[in-house]
Amino acid sequence: MANGAQTFINELTFRKALHDDVAAIVALVNSAYRGDSSRAGWTTEADILGGQRTDAEEIAQSIAEAGSEFLLCMHDGETIGSVHLLRQDAQTAYLGMLVIKPGLQGRGLGSRLMDEAERFLMEQWSVSRLQMQVITLREELIAFYERRGFSRTGEFKPFPESEPRFGLPKVMGLKFEVLEKGLS
Repeated sequence: MANGAQTFINELTFRKALHDDVAAIVALVNSAYRGDSSRAGWTTEADILGGQRTDAEEIAQSIAEAGSEFLLCMHDGETIGSVHLLRQDAQTAYLGMLVIKPGLQGRGLGSRLMDEAERFLMEQWSVSRLQMQVITLREELIAFYERRGFSRTGEFKPFPESEPRFGLPKVMGLKFEVLEKGLS
């Protein structure tokens, strides 16, 4: 890693999101997954889904809900990354909407945010298992999570095609695969 990139990573701060962060999270998540802005990064879903990825109502509800947190990755006061954590049960948490600002992807920031999320989950919630869902067509994303210690479970869930507020499929038959990782 180049010295400048390491300095940038060392300057990151992390904090739990507040209601005042809703608009910034919505803008960040939608820019990383959908539309032309998402094409600047590798997490884009623009070729398989149209529309928005999230909205202010969903993010505000997630921030307010017990057992649900958004962790923010900050640099010089700007929100450049976020991740949603949701307690499933006493030992399991769900990780979703992991995003880094598209123009900053590919610099190790997503891995650093994952490290922080895992630290939070073990220290604050004492969970030992982390689960997530990834669209099966996103092989490069699944490979990233496998490098981070996740395993494919073979469990599949249908894409919620009846919920257009979270995306309009451009290809038929979308489904999620559940990935899982033990934390220690």
